[in-house]
Amino acid sequence: MAAKLRKGDKVIVLTGKDKGKTGEIESVDPKAGKAVVGGVNIAVRHTRQSQNAQGGRIAKAMPIDLSNLSAVDANGKATRVGFRVEDGKKVRFAKTTGDVI
Repeated sequence: MAAKLRKGDKVIVLTGKDKGKTGEIESVDPKAGKAVVGGVNIAVRHTRQSQNAQGGRIAKAMPIDLSNLSAVDANGKATRVGFRVEDGKKVRFAKTTGDVI
């Protein structure tokens, strides 16, 4: 099945502690049904210092379930994603505005 949300998409969080926040998808794990969104669902991880990295408390964006995310249309509102064929190519479009994503 084609992915409705992909890396680089601008999304809004629908539920949870970060409800209403927007961000860009940094990575997607389709098997687990989760995505990492920049600046959303931040957790503090305590890491040991190593030769390559500074130790301490590091803020890290944690995965969030895809069902709790929605694509953002041109107006900045949450929208559902649909598929249609244009010029022989399958494209994603915003259901609210009809614009190609």
